[in-house]
Amino acid sequence: MKIQTKTTLLFTMLTATIFLVLNITVYLFMNSYSHTDFNKRLELRAKISAKFRFEQGEVSTEAFREIQKEYLEKLPEEQPFILQLDKTSGKTITPLPKQVPQSFVNDIINSNGRTVFYQTRFRHFAGLLYKDETGNFIVIKSATNRYGSELMQQLLTIKLVTLICAVVLIFTVGMYFAKKTFKPIRDITDSVKQISQLNLHRRLPEQEGTDEIAELTRTFNQMLSRLGTAFATQNNFISNASHELRTPLTAIVGEADYALGKVRTVQAYQQSLQQIIQQAGVLQELIKGLLSLAQTGFDGESQRMEIIRADQLLFDVKENCDAILPGNKLRLHFDNLPAAETGVSIKGNFDLLKVAIGNIAINGCKYSGRGIVTLELIPEKNWVMIVVKDNGIGIPANELKHIYDPFFRASNTKGYDGYGIGLPLSVNIINLHQGTIDVKSVVNEGTTVTIKLPLI
Repeated sequence: MKIQTKTTLLFTMLTATIFLVLNITVYLFMNSYSHTDFNKRLELRAKISAKFRFEQGEVSTEAFREIQKEYLEKLPEEQPFILQLDKTSGKTITPLPKQVPQSFVNDIINSNGRTVFYQTRFRHFAGLLYKDETGNFIVIKSATNRYGSELMQQLLTIKLVTLICAVVLIFTVGMYFAKKTFKPIRDITDSVKQISQLNLHRRLPEQEGTDEIAELTRTFNQMLSRLGTAFATQNNFISNASHELRTPLTAIVGEADYALGKVRTVQAYQQSLQQIIQQAGVLQELIKGLLSLAQTGFDGESQRMEIIRADQLLFDVKENCDAILPGNKLRLHFDNLPAAETGVSIKGNFDLLKVAIGNIAINGCKYSGRGIVTLELIPEKNWVMIVVKDNGIGIPANELKHIYDPFFRASNTKGYDGYGIGLPLSVNIINLHQGTIDVKSVVNEGTTVTIKLPLI
């Protein structure tokens, strides 16, 4: 069942329930009022009957009869009952009519002159105790509330008919507005069905405003942009990876074919083997970089995290750079270290952070022609900043946006060894540690890389 149908049914049921409760309340109030009004009429007639029966004086009796005739209509099936009580025992002397129950008579006797009412189905009774010089009497008036019953029956019919009509009308109107309300969602669904991996460039028509539909449309378009970027990056990654891996493999196969093509001298065999070893080393480094890049794409829960002193981390980065690039001019700057140990303590994976910062530091040394590179630690309020600055060849401004793409290398790096994996790997590691990385570079002036990691 569609949401618009569920919404319409829920709205209809809720409204119908409210209407039903209101109708029942009105009906009960009207029914109670009808009974109360009829009982008052019976009470009035019972009192007049007592006056007729026991009032002494012909003039007064005639006056009461004229009032009754002129102002009081006869009630449907109206019947009077007068019962005499024994002065000694207080019990009825007159035979009790079969329509009048003994319990009703007892209530009248014990009422101290108040009017007592009784009802059986549609017949109503009103009785009172009348004390006279000749004795005590019970005066009862009985009639059927036919008009009231018919009125209530008509009211019930009207209420039921109006309730049914109201439910049908509410459902119809609710369905119309539900369709109109959910139309943007249906349009979004139809548009989404037409989007696939082959046309991720398509976007949903955005709406003005800040309502939920407009926000959903914008969010979905943003997701499509991210997916498009991810697909493009993945395709680029696969294309570059296959190309980079094919190059050393082709060289290895070519050298092997050359060596096995015919009997050669020992020196020729050694040359081929040296070439194969060199290309195998390139292939090994590429595969190692690709594996590291893939592994850092996982969430941080799979990595062992520990408390790390940022200054100690940079000392280890320096030692690693010295081992890889002997004679480098990497300089550590710790001018603003706080006295408290917690001021430079971060939470992370020591080996991964060492790789991330080491890649950036080695790039600085390599692309600066072994010039001076500074590795500076700057503590802040909630962060620790690690700044790597060199005075090397820099990166062209129009290529800065591509430096995080795997296998991308700037146009001015052709004379330097590299595979374009180090910086993307570092970015993945920094992101895994909820950090940020920012690169600023000017051609022939140098590059500054700022890494921010959260303090514990």
